Amino acid sequence: MARIDFHSNVADKLQYACRLTRRIWSDTPSGQPVRQIVMVGEKVDLKKLDELLWTFSTTDFLPHCFIDDEAATETPIVLTDDFASPALNHIPHADVMIHLGMRMPQDVSALVARFPRIIELVTVNDAERLAGRERYKAYRELGHELHNFDQSKSA
Repeated sequence: MARIDFHSNVADKLQYACRLTRRIWSDTPSGQPVRQIVMVGEKVDLKKLDELLWTFSTTDFLPHCFIDDEAATETPIVLTDDFASPALNHIPHADVMIHLGMRMPQDVSALVARFPRIIELVTVNDAERLAGRERYKAYRELGHELHNFDQSKSA
């Protein structure tokens, strides 16, 4: 079973995604392979995230690209708008998937087989909160290990 973390009540999902990605990527234990991260979301959000990953910190470099980029197989952080993109079959990344969108993946079993850890970002927006609750219920009904990290308590 996959570990699925819900980070709920996120005020700014793109800023939060940058910080979370930085933490996951930099927390790789010494001597271990660098964690590979695939970020899934809507195209408009991914374009903004792409720009933000380059500029959100003056001291951190988070190597990333879109899944259709020729460097995607060698880049530790890959952005895609499709859970089932055929290009994922060519990406050796299989550690963490961060989901920024509202859609439930159509084939959850394939997704959890590919990613042992899935992180769902849920904002304070009412529509996104409702969609997040539905995804939480769906994952729970499938028997996955769920964890919730309420960001309203850390503000």
